[in-house]
Formats: sequence, structure tokens, C-alpha cells
Amino acid sequence: MDALEDLLQQVQACRICAEHLPLGPRPVLRAGATAKLLLVGQAPGTKVHASGKPWDDQSGKRLREWLGIGPELFYDASKVAIIPMGFCYPGKGRSGDLPPRPECAQHWHQQLLALLPDVELTLLIGKYAQDYFLKKSAKANLTETVANWHEYLPRYMPLPHPSPRNQFWLRRNPWFEADAVPALQQLVRELLQQS
Repeated sequence: MDALEDLLQQVQACRICAEHLPLGPRPVLRAGATAKLLLVGQAPGTKVHASGKPWDDQSGKRLREWLGIGPELFYDASKVAIIPMGFCYPGKGRSGDLPPRPECAQHWHQQLLALLPDVELTLLIGKYAQDYFLKKSAKANLTETVANWHEYLPRYMPLPHPSPRNQFWLRRNPWFEADAVPALQQLVRELLQQS
């Protein structure tokens, strides 16, 4: 068994924050050592928790539309790695799901990223991923960070969360789907055609 497969098995068995998870632990992620594209979102919702398949919901459907790829390529772990900030469903908050549990990133992210040497582009989906990866180079808020997406290329591209709850944000920021999405699709097309 290679190092990444071994580490993914360890992650699947993780129970570090079990006491805080209302539905119990069920880490949801995928990765292959040859992946060129890395998707870092927030944490699974209830539907993804139930299926065990990342982005298996309306948010995932919109994300695939933004990327311009179908499910077959999206779920090909040899090309696309999916490692959220939190691996398990964190529970319900007042206005949506709770933030991702911090233990996942603290304990697992560096180990996982070290075993993904071919990643050329990381999509930072939502503020939690942007703050974690961009640190001080993130702007004052998600809108400003996403509006300045070109500053973070070629390594990163910040995106809003594709949740249906973000309809208002998308209506208020039409430049995202007019300018950023076509650029994203071109980047993804070029990147995944190489592999």
C-alpha cells in the first residue's frame, strides 16, 4: 500500500472530534497521488454525510457547472483531489451548517498535501479555505478575495461556496459568473487535459 492510501485509511478511521459531531464521524474526502486539481471546501452537509460522496448535492452540481466538467472527471481521484477543511458533518447552526471542525486541518492537512506533489491548482471554496491557505494575503472579506482571484494564480483560485443559499451573493456579484467562471473553466480544461 502506498503512503497516500495508508494515510487516507487513517483519516477514514479518525475519531478525534467524535464527541462534537451530531451524526457521528464519517470523513468524506478523495485523493490520488497524481491529482493536478485540489478542491478545498468547507465540510460535508447532511446529504453528503449520508452518501459518503463529496459534493453529492446541489452545491456539487453547481460547482461542476462552474468547473465545466461532468461527474466522471470530477470524481476521478487520479485527477481531482477533494479535501475539505472539515471531513465530517459539523452540525446545524442558526443560519446553515456550523463551521468545519478545526481538528481536521490541524491534524491531517499538511500530511495529505505533502502526498499530493502534482497539484498545480487549488480551488479555495469559501472563506474557511481561503483564510487557511491565503492567511494574510486574503482580503478583508470573501467578496474582495474572490474579486481579486487573479492575484492568487497560478497556485490558488478563491471561489464563493456554490450553495443554493448563495443565490443572493451571485445576483449581487454578476462579475463572478461573467468573468471568473469562464477563466476557471479554461484553467481546469488546460490542467486536466495534461493528465
